[in-house]
Amino acid sequence: MLTKRIIACLDVRGGRVVKGVQFVDIVDAGDPAELAHRHATAGADEIVLLDITATHEERGTLLDTVRRAAARLFVPFTVGGGVRTRDDAAAVFDAGADKVSINSAAIARPELIGEIGASFGAQAVIVAIDARRAAGAARRGAKGVEDAEVYVSGGRKPTGRRVVEWAREAESRGAGEILLTSMDTDGMRDGFDCELTAAVSEAVQIPVIASGGAGCAVHFAEVFGRGKADAALAASIFHFGATDSRELKAQLLKAGVSVRLPC
Repeated sequence: MLTKRIIACLDVRGGRVVKGVQFVDIVDAGDPAELAHRHATAGADEIVLLDITATHEERGTLLDTVRRAAARLFVPFTVGGGVRTRDDAAAVFDAGADKVSINSAAIARPELIGEIGASFGAQAVIVAIDARRAAGAARRGAKGVEDAEVYVSGGRKPTGRRVVEWAREAESRGAGEILLTSMDTDGMRDGFDCELTAAVSEAVQIPVIASGGAGCAVHFAEVFGRGKADAALAASIFHFGATDSRELKAQLLKAGVSVRLPC
């Protein structure tokens, strides 16, 4: 049985890690390099660093921040935000990343997925999808799953693209993984959107990383079970001391979830 991955996420703005609720109400969480090292040491299988304002500010990724974080890591490291071309991706890899995550740029020019994959391998290309259910749809249950919409520019702009449809296209264009963030549950700490995650997981053959809503070990067990996710990502519960990956994995093992034991 393949083990489920626990991923710690660093949302970075202005060189600092921040966290909000449903993409707003942002608060400072600390230094990226320090937090990356702390989470990896505590048992996270991977680290994801997202430069959350790069696209909105029309600039490239903060490469110095990437270098500082990469220098202290010994687990796979994904970087997203501001990657618009193959050369942008190359610069991020040169700074120490193992994978890149692309979102707005992939929607604007889907060919970018294949271009990066052709140069660096499909395993190095994650397509991030920020998803929101239709206005009035519940954040739980099946209602609104098929009509869930893709947003870009840090969750600021709707695209008119349907989430499941876009996930299928991203896979067909060479994505190695999907990073699915539910904007409806992000930062709420009351559980992942398991129905939406399951819909995407069933639609593609590549791994799906669930994001948005982690609050406790039960939520991870649910998204690995009902949500059919291959990995789950969290931020605030790790940053603010609610738990760490080692403790979380111990609880998941007791619940019968196969995870990689930290060293």
